[in-house]
Amino acid sequence: MLAQAAKSAGLKPLVIDLFGDLDTQAYAEDFRQVTSLAEPDLVPAVDYFIKHYAVAHVVYGSGFECHQESLYYLNNRLVMLGNAPDVFAMQLEKSAFFSVLDRLNIPYPEVVLNKPDCAGGWLLKPMRSQGGLGIKRYLVGDDEVAPVYWQKFQAGAACSALFLADGRQVQVIGFNSQWPTRLSGNQEFAFSGVINSVDLADKHKIEIMDWLKQMVLAFGLKGLNSLDFIHADGCSYVLEINPRPSASMQLYSQDLLTRHIQTCIGGQLPDYRSARLPQVGYQIVYAGHDLIIPDHFEWPSWCMDLPKPGNMCRAGQPICSIIAHQKNSQSVAEQLLAKQQFIINKLEGFDRHGIYSQR
Repeated sequence: MLAQAAKSAGLKPLVIDLFGDLDTQAYAEDFRQVTSLAEPDLVPAVDYFIKHYAVAHVVYGSGFECHQESLYYLNNRLVMLGNAPDVFAMQLEKSAFFSVLDRLNIPYPEVVLNKPDCAGGWLLKPMRSQGGLGIKRYLVGDDEVAPVYWQKFQAGAACSALFLADGRQVQVIGFNSQWPTRLSGNQEFAFSGVINSVDLADKHKIEIMDWLKQMVLAFGLKGLNSLDFIHADGCSYVLEINPRPSASMQLYSQDLLTRHIQTCIGGQLPDYRSARLPQVGYQIVYAGHDLIIPDHFEWPSWCMDLPKPGNMCRAGQPICSIIAHQKNSQSVAEQLLAKQQFIINKLEGFDRHGIYSQR
């Protein structure tokens, strides 16, 4: 996503990535694949780019939730275009994060940092996770791998707000509806998709924007971020802030990466005028079982994050991402579902070893 955005903005993306997807490499001016985002794995790749391109700036995406030390390393070597490591870390330190919400009088589903005495509708959530992975319904006696916290399950519509901030002010790019998918028996909250439309009254949007103004100032947020929240029975409840460019930036036609960079370098928000946007949806296609990506597989033009031939996709892992454009959100959702099934059916034409079958 970031490589494509940089290429579209007329930049020359120098990419460090875990997966080495085909389209990521195609967008990249140069590319280094790493086995993890841990500091020892990043150092050789960063050294390579500094030596060969005299690169001075870095934009980071997802995956650093479990490798915060790497953000401090990147911040020491390069000019970070995005939230500083301390700002990023504060979003993951839930006692600090929810204490700020308490001070600002911003509602959220009840949270405890110690194991509840009874299940009672609690969710067990990792503090260092992304995309809903690792969240499960809490059962008394469940073992947990620290650090975790417990939050009351709140039924309602899952929503997000994509916004640009300069540490003091905020511009809301758009409100989105999103949904999870069940990957296994106890893994039912994995991020699945998002559409740049939401059934939310103007007064509720204004309320969220007011909350964002307060949170941006309290946390010192900069660049592109997104806020996840639940809306139910006329009330909204904050879940978390993703303090980095999120998948929802792909739903908007504006050159958001350039605006992200300008805000982080210039220290103030560029001029922005909202416009009526087409309905766009993005969805991850997950593997229902282990499969190998066959040679010469023809990916439709609406697919992204394309795995290399021969890659093994384990059950529950992403295969690719898809995008859909339609006149309304219902049509977008239907088209995403149809496209997902098309990819699955197309891959099912091959057996587990990548050999085509006519069955």
